This record gives sequence, C-alpha cells and structure tokens, in this order.
Amino acid sequence: MHKTMRLVFVLIFLIAIPGAAQDTEEFNKKAQKALRASTNLTHEANEELTANDFTSAETDYRRAISKSKKNAAAPFNLGNAYYNRESYGEAFGRYKQAGEVASTKGGKHKSFHNMGNVFMKNKEYQKAVEAYKEALRNNPDDDETRYNLALAKKMLEKEQEEQKNDQNEDNKDQQDQQDQKDKNQDQNNEGDNNKDNEGEQDQDENKDEGDEGDNGENKPEENQKGDGDEKKEQEKKPNEGDQPEEQKQQPRPNQLSKQQIQNLLEAMQNEEKKVQEKMEARKVRGKKIKNEKDW
Repeated sequence: MHKTMRLVFVLIFLIAIPGAAQDTEEFNKKAQKALRASTNLTHEANEELTANDFTSAETDYRRAISKSKKNAAAPFNLGNAYYNRESYGEAFGRYKQAGEVASTKGGKHKSFHNMGNVFMKNKEYQKAVEAYKEALRNNPDDDETRYNLALAKKMLEKEQEEQKNDQNEDNKDQQDQQDQKDKNQDQNNEGDNNKDNEGEQDQDENKDEGDEGDNGENKPEENQKGDGDEKKEQEKKPNEGDQPEEQKQQPRPNQLSKQQIQNLLEAMQNEEKKVQEKMEARKVRGKKIKNEKDW
C-alpha cells in the first residue's frame, strides 16, 4: 500500500515539472517583452526631452516605468528631468526608485550620487554625506563623488559651527535678558527700600518735632521751680522790707554807689559833647570852596 502511494506521488511530480518549466519560460518571455517595450519608450522620452518637449517626455517615462519594473533607466532619466526643472522632491523619488530596481553597482552608484545632489540643493548636508558614502560603496573610484562628499562634509561642519554660534547667541541673549530683569528687580527693590527708609525718617522727624514741642512746653527740671521752691528761696533771703532805706543804698566796699555812677556818666557825656562841638567848628573853618574855571 505504501509503495503504491509513493509511486503515485512520483508520477504526479514528473507530470508537473514540464508544466512549471513551461510557465516559467512563458513568464520570462513576457517580462523580456515588457522590458523591451519599456526601453523603447525610454528612448522616445529621451528624444522628446532633448527636443525640450518635457510634457511628452514625462508621459513616456511614466509609461516606460509602468511597463517594466526592471527598467532602472526610465525612473533615473525622469529624475534628471525633474532635477533640471528644480523639482527636487519629485527628482529624489525617482532616483530612489531607480536605485531600488538597479541590478548593477553602476546603476546604484549613479542613483545614490544624484540623491546626494538633491540633498545638497536642499541644504540637508548630513543626508548628502550618507548618500555619497553609499554611492562610493558601489563605485569607490568615482572622483566626482569623492569631491562632492568632501564638499558635503565641509558644509556640514560649517552648518554645525553656525548652529553652535547661534545657540551661544541665544544663550547670551537669554542671559542678558535675565540680567536686565534681575537688575530691574534690584532697582525696584532698592526704590522700595528707599521709600521705606524715607517713611521711617519722616516718622522719626515728626517724632523729634513732637518731642521738641513737648520740651518747649515742659521746662527742664533744673529750670523749673515750684511754689514750694520759691517759698524756700524767700525764706533763705533776709527780710528786705524790714531793712532801713539808707541801708539799701549803702555801697559795698570797693564799689561805687548808684548816684556816683550816674554823676560819672553825665560828666563823660558832657565832655564828649564839647569835643564834638570843637570838631564841628574846625570843619566849618577849614572847608575849602572849589572854584569853577570858565575856559
């Protein structure tokens, strides 16, 4: 039973091989036919593009791409057409498509090289560096790619340096703003403190004025004498009202009496008056009269 089953499977396999081989051959023939048609359309599009008929060329390139996915030339050339018209986004998409379907290292090298050019146009220098490196992996001997890679690296370093400087400027501006803010805050605080000090000073001055007023109204203790003190002073003094009149006028030793002082003052005044009269008389006699000359 088992031998019979194995025999049946062998017979089925032998019968299926010719059919599978035939299908593969048929598929390959169709693929080659489609590739030839795609290639022919690519040639037509190239001629149209040379004749500056971009619209027709774009249409034929698209038809060529739809005919065969193995035709890397059609998307690559269409990418060049877009690149020359500065449609860099569409150009990049076609270069990427060409690199994916390219079967040779030469085709991949050209696709990545041109992708690097698109990145350079867009100033995406880091991506350009990576694209040129991938191009050189497929063709290390291409001098143009090496030059573009060196240029991309230089532009990347310059960009990073500018970004660093811009960041430093931003940090400096932020620090300056913070310093100015702190300075303004300090000035505001200082102004508030000055106001507080002025207020306290005014209060102190008002208080001092109040104290002075109180001192003016309330005499110092040493200058104050109550009724009791005055009475004590009167008790200490001799009773002047009981003394004789002549005793009041009695001068003390080595001192002039009031009458003597009055007589002396009158004598000095009379003497001074006489001196002034003599001086006036001399001024009248000695005064010269100025003669006016009539020329």
